[in-house]
Amino acid sequence: MEAIPDAFMDLFERETVAHFATMMPDGTPQVTPVWIDVDDAGYVLVNTARNRQKERNVRENPKVGVSIPDPEDPYRYLSIRGTVETVTADGAVEHIDRLTRRYFGRDEYPHHGDEVGERVIIRIRPDRVIASGE
Repeated sequence: MEAIPDAFMDLFERETVAHFATMMPDGTPQVTPVWIDVDDAGYVLVNTARNRQKERNVRENPKVGVSIPDPEDPYRYLSIRGTVETVTADGAVEHIDRLTRRYFGRDEYPHHGDEVGERVIIRIRPDRVIASGE
């Protein structure tokens, strides 16, 4: 596992929108803008609804990519290639509410109950981290 440089941890504290790349069953890439987080162990976290395309894709192929540009300077970014280690519903509702506070300044995710499936956290082990624009 490769560590995310401390100088780039601020990207996980702001309203940073990342691009999450997974592989479709036919081998073509699927890229989705996502809210992004990191846990205390350095794993990258993506919260989504179960049965969305990205969640289905990582069940079939756990190799993923994440591009995280600085919202104020797109030439400062993290590029992460990694492996999904877990997809879990444990703590996912609380996690999306925590992200909602960061991204929207609201206490609760506004789409609870509107989702196609239950919330899940995709936990990604960073295998290769490229930091640019320090």
